Amino acid sequence: MVSYKELGLVNSREIFTKAFEGGYAIPAFNFNNMEQMQAIIQACVEAKSPVILQISSGARKYANQTILRYLAQGAVEYAKELGCNIPIVLHLDHGDTFELCKSCIEYGFSSVMIDGSHLPYDENVALTKRVVEYAHQHDVTVEGELGVLAGVEDDVSSEHSHYTRPEEVEDFVKKTGVDSLAISIGTSHGANKFKPEQCTRDANGVLLPPPLRFDILEEIEKRIPGFPIVLHGSSSVPQNLVTTINKYGGAIKDAVGIPEEQLRKAAKSAVCKVNIDSDGRLAMTAAIREVMNNKPAEFDPRKYLGPARESLKELYIHKCKNVLGSDNKA
Repeated sequence: MVSYKELGLVNSREIFTKAFEGGYAIPAFNFNNMEQMQAIIQACVEAKSPVILQISSGARKYANQTILRYLAQGAVEYAKELGCNIPIVLHLDHGDTFELCKSCIEYGFSSVMIDGSHLPYDENVALTKRVVEYAHQHDVTVEGELGVLAGVEDDVSSEHSHYTRPEEVEDFVKKTGVDSLAISIGTSHGANKFKPEQCTRDANGVLLPPPLRFDILEEIEKRIPGFPIVLHGSSSVPQNLVTTINKYGGAIKDAVGIPEEQLRKAAKSAVCKVNIDSDGRLAMTAAIREVMNNKPAEFDPRKYLGPARESLKELYIHKCKNVLGSDNKA
């Protein structure tokens, strides 16, 4: 077994406390490879922001669990090399079994999510409690989930969303002992978060999604005051990136995300962690497609992965500074 402390990582407990008190949210960026990790660390060092490196079960299968552990350790050393020893959490995103969470903890993760939201309530409680009891033996923090987000992203898929029931959160937190709670208030996984018929259009014809259910968030805050809340599916799907992808041969239709001003409002509340994955995928894909179109003879991966990395870095600096408010909080 490898302790995350040996890798230079931290768990989420202290950084969530500071985020709650400071009225900002910690960025949780997913990564699968070296370029994504480099972009995340470069951005967060430049912004002086704490960061949560997120790995889904699909990413773990893709990149290999051992390689990912060393990438995370490399991220810690890379941040130091760049001149800022920012707090870095290595987090399992949407773990669905006790065995997966246990394995991640043994491979050096400092935080895990156990997602039992698809289960009946009592089964979700039992599974989450089991993970918490094991994780806390190793000082690893645990995120649970109540409510279901619609959309598709990696191994997570649901056609319909179910808002979190505020009347359940107090009981869930008390029975499970979780350190943070992911809730459903209208965010959604993937780039196509909403169907066109769910949206309205502004004067320019741009699709506008239904607003987040801040009334549910406020009720939850009243029931578990001071408790860290997490928002999944919080990419904003920048339309300039979608346009670039489609301009150079892509076929992303009716893509719409969560308006950044709504995420900024959420980050000032009890929301201490905001998950962003699809926006990063869009930024990298747009940059790669542009290079492939403009330089069709290019076959050196560095020549298209380099610009993709730079595009991702700029996007994440923007998220830290202008959306989540996490800059200068490291």
